[in-house]
Parts: sequence; C-alpha cells; structure tokens
Amino acid sequence: MKIKEIEFKETASKRVYDSYMKRIKKAVKQLPSTDQNEIVLEFNSHIYEGLQRKTNSLEIDHLLDILDKLGIPEEILKPLVADKKLEQATKTFNPLHIIKALALNITNSISYLIFFILYLLLFGFIYLIYAKIVNPKEVGLFLNDNSFMVLGKINEGNLNNSAITEVLGNWFIPSMLLAIVASYFFITYVLKLKRKINKK
Repeated sequence: MKIKEIEFKETASKRVYDSYMKRIKKAVKQLPSTDQNEIVLEFNSHIYEGLQRKTNSLEIDHLLDILDKLGIPEEILKPLVADKKLEQATKTFNPLHIIKALALNITNSISYLIFFILYLLLFGFIYLIYAKIVNPKEVGLFLNDNSFMVLGKINEGNLNNSAITEVLGNWFIPSMLLAIVASYFFITYVLKLKRKINKK
C-alpha cells in the first residue's frame, strides 16, 4: 500500500516530517513489508490528524509538538518491532527469524535469554555429529555397566575397559539429527506459547 505523504506549506516542516518518517522506516526495516507499511501508515495518520487540529502556532512548531508527543522512533518502536519479529519467527519456524527475534527480545526478559541458550545447545548436537564423523570410535552414547556415562567423547584409554560400551553405533548420527529436529520444534513451540501467554 502506497503511503500518501503529507503536504506542508513550509519547507522546514517538510524536511522535519521526511526525516522523522525516514527514521520510522529504518526502525521497522527488519519486519515483513506488510508490518512495515502498517506501522508507517499509522504514524503518518497520527501526524496528519494532529495537523488538522487548529492552533495559533506556526506549522513547524505545531509539527514539532506532534512529533514530541509521538516520541523518538528508535525508542518507541523497539518493543513493537521485537514483538512482531517474535510473531513472525514462531509462525515460520525459520531459524534466522528466531535468532533475530531473540536478539531483539533478549533485554525484555530473562526467559528469552534461556530460549537463546537452548537454541545454542542445539549446536552441541551438530558438533557431536561432526565429531562422530571425524572420530567414530571415541564419540557416541556410552554406558558404564549399563548406567549412563556420557553423550559425547571419551578418552581413548577408556575404550579398552570392557564395562564401557557405545550403544548407538551407526544409529548415532540419525539419532542426533532426530534429536535436533525434535528439540528445535519443541523449543519453538514453547516460545510460541510463551508469546501467547504474554499477550494475555
């Protein structure tokens, strides 16, 4: 949707308006185009409606009063952009959107920091797959006398201990891939639930 720019009588007013709208567009550029247009349109409408109220002040002073009431775009739009980005991330399940959303929301709550750490832990599973390919004998799911010992790498010396066995063998990599996918969707679903709870 094309946003109709407001017409001004004074050049200074036009310059101030253009600068303010440019800052809004920059603040919301991480969002999908529909959300960007919606936010820019809303601000444009507020400015237009404010200018329709008759005052005795000069046009530039009237405009500056309106913009002061609206606030600094970079500050007032930060929580809105963070929330919209989180909505996009939990709808698409796109890893890049999720990382950006968590980065924007990380200062809003300790819970978002926890989610960020959980996503980082998924890279641990990816590393284990790489380590298994490079060093198949020392990496795996190891039991010691049928009790859990370690999921990862053991010292070469422990391989001679008959009580220590690697139980997954060739199924280790498929199991890690399944764990990554399942964990990713589970964490993202919980993130989506958290966002819904916060909305209430």
